[in-house]
Amino acid sequence: MRTQEFDFYLPSELIAQFPAEKRNGSRLLHVDGNSGQLVDGTFAYLTDWLSPHDLVIFNDTRVIKARLFGQKSTGGAVEVMIERVLNDHEALAHVRASRAPKPGARLLLENAIEVEVTARQDDLFLLKFHHASSIFNLLDQYGHLPLPPYITHAAESEDDTRYQTVYAKHAGAVAAPTAGLHFDETMLSNIQAMGVRIAYVTLHVGAGTFQPVKVDEISAHKMHSERYQIPEETVALIQSTRQNGGRILAVGTTALRALESAAQHGPLSAGSGETNIFITPGYSFNVVDRLLTNFHLPKSTLMMLVSAFAGYTHIMSAYEHAIKQQYRFFSYGDAMLIERATL
Repeated sequence: MRTQEFDFYLPSELIAQFPAEKRNGSRLLHVDGNSGQLVDGTFAYLTDWLSPHDLVIFNDTRVIKARLFGQKSTGGAVEVMIERVLNDHEALAHVRASRAPKPGARLLLENAIEVEVTARQDDLFLLKFHHASSIFNLLDQYGHLPLPPYITHAAESEDDTRYQTVYAKHAGAVAAPTAGLHFDETMLSNIQAMGVRIAYVTLHVGAGTFQPVKVDEISAHKMHSERYQIPEETVALIQSTRQNGGRILAVGTTALRALESAAQHGPLSAGSGETNIFITPGYSFNVVDRLLTNFHLPKSTLMMLVSAFAGYTHIMSAYEHAIKQQYRFFSYGDAMLIERATL
């Protein structure tokens, strides 16, 4: 398929710049991947779509304050976006400057952190932090929350809370698993009280999640790589859910990608790994029955993923409907609950 087939016009006023007043205050569009039927609702009534013995799987990654500003030794301004922390003192990062720094270049970030560029790896730079504190501690102290590029305001104190899930645990993401932003503690308790079980995976979301596909044919696209981990407990819960006739609901495309990655070459297994899985129409899903997700960027790999999950025609119709009904789009926007196409 061609990338252009996943494009659509989105009025700028539908791009949510701020979260809903309450976490569960967003709208919810139910999409049946078999019939194509669309049902408008609100996220507060998500439980109406769940049944006892179902399993809901969340991505418990925690967003780090990955953005740093500073200067090169030559005086030029520089912006660093950490993509992946490798160890206490090394990280891979995107670096924006008038001229790309070369290996050996020195940076002073936030007037406090001395950094050396030691190598370049494709679009990323390997940085060495010359500071006694670990990179995670430095980011907590000096970093800025990396809001998505389509959110036009600088990160505020409210964003520090709302651009983070209430169950975030393992630090390492530079973008939030945004489908999970709709859940508060009360909804998690209500879900469990009705007999629905909860499990977790970890996938550290990279900045590549915002990158549009730039090639004409989607088969030529090179997917970015992300780290994931599947706990033994999650695998056991998936197996027992299947045995009891329940359904597997992945909260977010990142949870889905982690699960499908771990089941690419055989039965689902626990453990950690790297994934650059690129899910496009024609993909055969092995684990996930249902997907909760926000509305995605035009021509993005996530548009292709949801088209694979519900069918291309159904997804394009759902997006057309959402625009007409003025749903709010992207990270702080509304959500879709998608039933996987099985026909």
